[in-house]
Amino acid sequence: MQRIERAALDGYLCRPETPIREVMARIDASPHLFQLVVDAGNRVGGTVTDGDIRRAILRGTDPAQPASACMNPKPVLGTAGESHANREKLERMLFLPIVDACGVLEEVLVPDGGASDISVALVMAGGLGARLGSRTDRTPKPMLPIRGTPILGHILDRLEAVGVVEIYVAVHYLKDQVVRFLDARASRANYRVIAEETQLGTAGALGLLPSGLRDPLLVINGDVMTDVDLAAMSDFHNRHAYDGTIAVASHEIEVPYGVVRHGDDGLFVGIDEKPRIRQFVAAGIYYLAPEFRALVPPGKPFDMPELLNQGRAAGLKLGLFPIHEYWQDVGRPADLDSASRRQ
Repeated sequence: MQRIERAALDGYLCRPETPIREVMARIDASPHLFQLVVDAGNRVGGTVTDGDIRRAILRGTDPAQPASACMNPKPVLGTAGESHANREKLERMLFLPIVDACGVLEEVLVPDGGASDISVALVMAGGLGARLGSRTDRTPKPMLPIRGTPILGHILDRLEAVGVVEIYVAVHYLKDQVVRFLDARASRANYRVIAEETQLGTAGALGLLPSGLRDPLLVINGDVMTDVDLAAMSDFHNRHAYDGTIAVASHEIEVPYGVVRHGDDGLFVGIDEKPRIRQFVAAGIYYLAPEFRALVPPGKPFDMPELLNQGRAAGLKLGLFPIHEYWQDVGRPADLDSASRRQ
């Protein structure tokens, strides 16, 4: 158990009127995934977790709204001086604010260890990269450099940063270049290469994994650049008791015409000039229970949408994890250039 004492609490406090966007930034800048909503007297009126914010995004809440729009107004609190009771409460909590008899915050207790329990990951690095044209004639897409480091290197750095200890890399196109990179890289994780003799689609490599794997598997595409908090994703997955969690990004499309609205009777209702349509799109990151791997036929082409649909049909519980951090698919030249320019 760790204690965040009063002198160190400023980074974990916000007001009810603080914009959600600012609360997000404060959570991203701290080692823990929460903020305490307090009044001028430091009395706790609510809490906001990383998960609260992501659920609000799924509901369509504008990040410009105040923290009160997504906070938990009835958080579990501990009482100063009740050490045994506080420890029992903390066993079920991500954190536990401790208040005095007047409700004024004194400290916060947090469990030992990090939030991530991701131990195994699969990086899909075998694609042809056809959308990148001549850039992938002699170089596989995951080995294209961004700010001096191959895309694959950025992905592996992020996986290792959250403590993933076993990483499988699925290869196919120009696979020898990927293998040489892995052999030369100073790594903290154990790496195993899975060679696709023929292209197996966006999920087929799962059928080539060892049958003895029993832990949930993080699957990430080899053309994704992102600052997403993978520890928060695993915590979100566990707290909702999902069998599968799909990371999603918000994508907007502007219709270049006036969209006409009409009733069932065909009469004009109104017109919206060049409206913007927002949808959640699959971000190429998935956290999947072992039951999903059993659905993938070994050695046969299989795509991720088919796997997810079959999982849902089989009764597996899937949830969405919205990404509010930086995310970029770098499968097209303009996107690759944009990621390269990012500081």
